[in-house]
Amino acid sequence: MLRPGSRAPEFTLPDQDGREVSLSTLLGAGSLILYFYPADFTPGCTREACAIRDMYADVERSGLAVAGVSPQAPQSHRDFRARYGLPFTLLSDVDKSVARRYGVTGPFGMGLRRATFLIDAEHLVRDAVLADFRIGRHEAFIRAQLDSSPVGR
Repeated sequence: MLRPGSRAPEFTLPDQDGREVSLSTLLGAGSLILYFYPADFTPGCTREACAIRDMYADVERSGLAVAGVSPQAPQSHRDFRARYGLPFTLLSDVDKSVARRYGVTGPFGMGLRRATFLIDAEHLVRDAVLADFRIGRHEAFIRAQLDSSPVGR
């Protein structure tokens, strides 16, 4: 997994509407919370996405952007967003190439690990958390970013 101080690899992935979105575009307005999750509609991933949704107004006020990445196709992400009212971008990493570059694939390349990164406008990883089953650690990580001073803006 990428460590704080590492350069976040550039990528371009389709979003929930099939539009190509790059890391540089996501960082256009400042820092980014980029989170990787195993799958749409699973209990843990739904809980995590809804927790981020519920604090999204605070995230936006802080000047941070949010994007989630998982291996499902854009249509699955579109349905997931609609069903749970998710206001942030979901990106499709079907072949897990971006997950590999960020070091968050599961054992033997199977699945995806639950990881959250804070990336600044210069593409530097400022902080990160890896907690596969402890979804609350990801929510706490994001809340801590909201409570800290602005990063890279």
